[in-house]
Amino acid sequence: MIQSSNMELIGPISQLVTLQDLPLKGPISDSALPVISNAGIAIENSTIVAVDNWDLLVARYPTASITALEGAYVAVPGYIDCHTHICFGGNRARDFALRNAGVSYLEIAQSGGGIWDTVTQTRKCTEQELTQIVIKNANKHLQSGVTTIEVKSGYGLSIEEEIKMLRAIYKGNNETAADLVATCLAAHLKPKDFNGSNEAYLNYLVTNLFPVLRSENLTNRIDAFVESSAFSVDEIAPYLQAAKALNFDITIHADQFTTGGSQVAVQFGALSADHLEASGDKEIEALAQSNTIAVALPGASVGLGCSFAPARKILNKGGALAIASDWNPGSAPMGDLVCQASILATFEKLTTAEVFAGITFRAAAALNLFDRGRLVAGNKADFILYPTTDYRDILYYQGSLRPSKIWKSGKLIGA
Repeated sequence: MIQSSNMELIGPISQLVTLQDLPLKGPISDSALPVISNAGIAIENSTIVAVDNWDLLVARYPTASITALEGAYVAVPGYIDCHTHICFGGNRARDFALRNAGVSYLEIAQSGGGIWDTVTQTRKCTEQELTQIVIKNANKHLQSGVTTIEVKSGYGLSIEEEIKMLRAIYKGNNETAADLVATCLAAHLKPKDFNGSNEAYLNYLVTNLFPVLRSENLTNRIDAFVESSAFSVDEIAPYLQAAKALNFDITIHADQFTTGGSQVAVQFGALSADHLEASGDKEIEALAQSNTIAVALPGASVGLGCSFAPARKILNKGGALAIASDWNPGSAPMGDLVCQASILATFEKLTTAEVFAGITFRAAAALNLFDRGRLVAGNKADFILYPTTDYRDILYYQGSLRPSKIWKSGKLIGA
């Protein structure tokens, strides 16, 4: 057997959770979770070559370099957060305090808070300042084991400001070890300073922003907030048709407070429909029958004090469920994916296997990525090690158990 000098064996590992062969859709029992004891990982450059029993790997690759692990570890794939807003200026601690004191969302917005406050603060930031904010937040996420992070624009809400945000995300991706996946959310809401209708604003974006997204290769993903306070089902349809005609991938902020968005997501073949707190039986059935990934955002439920997405029902109907942090300065400032996923599991009765699937390969599918999220040969060498002997401890400690070692694209972070 010819071996590359770049072959590296990492182990021994007490338990290695591969997630190999688990389904993209539907429920998963914990008995189906593939776990290798006394395991190791063979990597070459940025790719996994093999996962297996440690002794077998050492015998199979006798000339490989060995990274010997001292003590007990559990290995899981690097997490994938498929919905964040980590490019922003300012914070909304005032909003949070007012909301908890019983002030309504509308009253907060009318007093200068809400999304428009973040738009104002983000517009004040230079591109370089936003780039540094993205890098800081991405690196914080990375230290928690999140190796791939979707990042939305949507706090610029003009051609110039949206481009500034997306350029900051693009530059940030080159300065962090995490992989950042940019999404254009210029259709977050119609800005207060736009003189025209919702339809006119959306047409303005199609005409003036979409060509720049393509020419500068800033993103291949278009998101829209379909909600009574943002854009209606009828208003958003031409916008999404234009995006599809230009071969953009579609994702939708759907069914957060009122229904309609998930219907749009299914109709336009969106990769994902995100939020879904208001989804009923009809919406759940339609999602389950589609190829659209349902993305639960428990951080927003915690931040706003509202119900969780019906994750258990979605899985039982045969839907694909991912879980994301929705990290943003307003409704979900926590930015802790594992903590939020653990909380969702408690309230929605999700198995450990379903949670791991939701923050790994099912989340990757929501980003149209199929080279990560499972510890299998050929996938990216993105994995994390926890200082424990039992994989169940990860969710049991609800995010307080932190990874002690993180590999991204075959490189040990911080080494």
